[in-house]
Amino acid sequence: MSEFIATLASQYHWQAALIVLAGVIILTKLINYLAFLNPSLQRMREINKEQDRKKIAQEKYPPVMKASRNIGLITNLAFFILILPFCVTLELDKWWMVIVNSFIILMVYDFFYYLCHRFWFHGNGWMRRIHAVHHQARKPTYIDAFYVHPVETFVGIALFLGSLAILAAFLGPFHVSTAIITYVLFTQLNTLNHTFVDLPFPFKTVSWITAKHHIHHENMHKGNYATITLLYDKLFGTLD
Repeated sequence: MSEFIATLASQYHWQAALIVLAGVIILTKLINYLAFLNPSLQRMREINKEQDRKKIAQEKYPPVMKASRNIGLITNLAFFILILPFCVTLELDKWWMVIVNSFIILMVYDFFYYLCHRFWFHGNGWMRRIHAVHHQARKPTYIDAFYVHPVETFVGIALFLGSLAILAAFLGPFHVSTAIITYVLFTQLNTLNHTFVDLPFPFKTVSWITAKHHIHHENMHKGNYATITLLYDKLFGTLD
C-alpha cells in the first residue's frame, strides 16, 4: 500500500497543474485584449452587450446562470486538484506534438459531445427537457453561452475534461501547453458559438460558425450538433 501511495505521489504534478491554470487565465485575457483592439469586433461586442442587458433583466436569467456558474466552478476545481496533476507534465520531447495532441483531444471531445448532443440532449428523455432551458434562446447572444441548466453544464465540462484525462491515461501525460491550448479553445469556441456577429473579411469564418449554431437554436429539431467543428455533422448528415 505504501508503495502504491508513493507511486501516485510521484505522478501527482501539482506544479504543472498550477501552470495550466495560470496559463489558461493569462491566455484568455490576452486573446480578449488583442481581439477587441479590432474596431469590427468592438462593434459586435457592444451589440451583444446591448442585447445581454435586456436578457439579464429578465427574472429567469440570473438564477440559472448562477447555478450553472457554481457547478462549473466546482467541476473545474475538482478536476484541477484531483485529476489534472496526473495528466500533465513539464517535459516536452517534440514541440509539434503539442499541436497533434491538442487536435486529438479536441476532436475526441467533439465526437463524444456530438453523440451526447444529438442523441441525449435532443432525444426523448429527461435530458431533452433540461437542454430545452438553453434552447429558450432562439436568437442567442454572448450571455446565452452561460444560460445553461447546471446539469448540462456539468455534462459538457465533464465530457471535455474526461476526454483529456482518458487520452492522457492511454497516450501518457500531455505537456502543459497542450492542456492550456485545448482548455482555452474549448471555452472560447463554446462561447463564440452563441455570440451575434456579422463581420467583414477576414472574419467571415467566424460569422459562418456562429450562423450555423444560431440555426441550431431556431428550434429543437435542427442539426449542427458539434461544438468545436462541424466535421461530424458533415460526416453523419446533420449539417443544417
